[in-house]
Amino acid sequence: MRIGELAQRSGVSIRSLRYYEEQRLLVSERSPRGQRHFREEAVDRVLFVQRLYAAGLSSRTILELLPCVDSPSFDNSTAALERMAQERERLSAHIVELLETRDALDETMARARRLQPSG
Repeated sequence: MRIGELAQRSGVSIRSLRYYEEQRLLVSERSPRGQRHFREEAVDRVLFVQRLYAAGLSSRTILELLPCVDSPSFDNSTAALERMAQERERLSAHIVELLETRDALDETMARARRLQPSG
């Protein structure tokens, strides 16, 4: 499929798809005229990459994890597990920060509500 169809089917912009390819997160084949052509599996790859980005992983980290997805092996799994453990710890710390921020916001809202006239 061409890049426009992949963009439409995955809900990701053409610009993002080009970036993914530049970062080696996505692979295309080129036609004699230089047009990108993607295999059917590219839709799932893009959705997977999007989920990892949404979780806060960088393109470099995602690239480190892809060998475990593309060609699972003991070595790939060991390296990926170590990297995923680091990312999990980072996400856990971020969640704690978000919860603290939410609690501070709740407290500020409660104070503001107490200042509102009773209905």
